[in-house]
Amino acid sequence: MSDETLEIVRGSGNVFRDFGYPDADIRQAKALMGTQIIRILDEEGLSTRQAEARTGVSHSDFSRIRQAKFSRFTIDRLMAILVGLGQEVEVSVAVQPRNKREDASASISEQAAT
Repeated sequence: MSDETLEIVRGSGNVFRDFGYPDADIRQAKALMGTQIIRILDEEGLSTRQAEARTGVSHSDFSRIRQAKFSRFTIDRLMAILVGLGQEVEVSVAVQPRNKREDASASISEQAAT
């Protein structure tokens, strides 16, 4: 092992925010709900076809969820899928001003996109 000092950087709790995504909170919410959907499918041993029959959501959408491809899904649609799988969904929202570091990251991301 080398004598280099390692710097430990604590994350914010939202990996998407840590990487500077402007829609980090939305991505995080979708990832959390998608994870729960996958957990339910695994615990109940449901195939994508069985989940389709139970919820009316296409098996290809369940396949996308299993692959963590959430861009085609809205938060309310993921919530509806959870309800279709027999879950009760409770949402809590807290609104706070961004700190200066997040504002700078968002500004840099926006500039890079143009």
